[in-house]
Amino acid sequence: MPARAHVTLDDLMRLRGRARGFSLLPHQPPGGALAGRHTSRLRGRGLDFMEMRHYQDGDDVRAIDWRATARLREPYVRVYTEERDRIVLLLVDQRISMFFGSKRATKSVAAAEAAALGAWRVVRAGDRVAAIAFDDRELIVVRPARGAAAAQRVLSEVARLNAGLNAATALADDAMLNRALGEAARLAAHDWLVVLISDAVGADETTRGLVGTIAAHNDIIAVFVFDPLETALPPIGSVVLAAGPARLQVDTRSGSLRRGHAEAFAARREAIAAFGRHRAIPVIEVCTDTDPGLQIRAALAGRRAG
Repeated sequence: MPARAHVTLDDLMRLRGRARGFSLLPHQPPGGALAGRHTSRLRGRGLDFMEMRHYQDGDDVRAIDWRATARLREPYVRVYTEERDRIVLLLVDQRISMFFGSKRATKSVAAAEAAALGAWRVVRAGDRVAAIAFDDRELIVVRPARGAAAAQRVLSEVARLNAGLNAATALADDAMLNRALGEAARLAAHDWLVVLISDAVGADETTRGLVGTIAAHNDIIAVFVFDPLETALPPIGSVVLAAGPARLQVDTRSGSLRRGHAEAFAARREAIAAFGRHRAIPVIEVCTDTDPGLQIRAALAGRRAG
């Protein structure tokens, strides 16, 4: 069966019932695939200052405001409440490099499905969802909002960009990935959760710098989307590889070609993983040959939610 090339808004809306069994919030227990990778980075919900009041028996001494206590000559504590919600910003890559797939779906479809699962999970948790969806020519910003209507706005833009992908789409430079990250850096002020869903094609030092800027005051989860043919080419003879209007004919019976192809992808994959480890950013791998929901639940299974 050929890979599904496109996804509709109705397809993404139907994923609402499958956004279960995982949470985008931290504190993954030992069984989760992300356990140990990001406990020092992901902040969970923040705290809002509520009031200053007299110290009472049973108060945590760590909450004492020593400056106020010294000034007023009585012990005072600062009282906080947990933030009512958290803003989750989805960056969804729909560039022509994503319009490739050998099994089940293209990378662009898998990314759209992952975004839908994330959006519906955020809505179910009562948080606000925002998005930056981009292709090779266009970048759309959807501002933070709550509820199913907010998720639908996000997914309609993703579906629209996805529908515009075709084999005749002109190749552009890789600047759109960095443009999207730059917009995210401007938009995500503090304590947002930024979820980047991309194949990371064209990532460079500027990309890493922008991710570092975002991570300084926010949390990031990277969803790395790839296709099985990127990991290994089967020896099936002469094939034509396509990316937009570009065509390249290769003979996959060549052992050196297959080794070079596999080694190049393995190096890119390891570079992404190493950067994630260095920045304490969890990296979730999503392969196009498997339902993204299964892969995301496996990675985030530690924090089960209804």
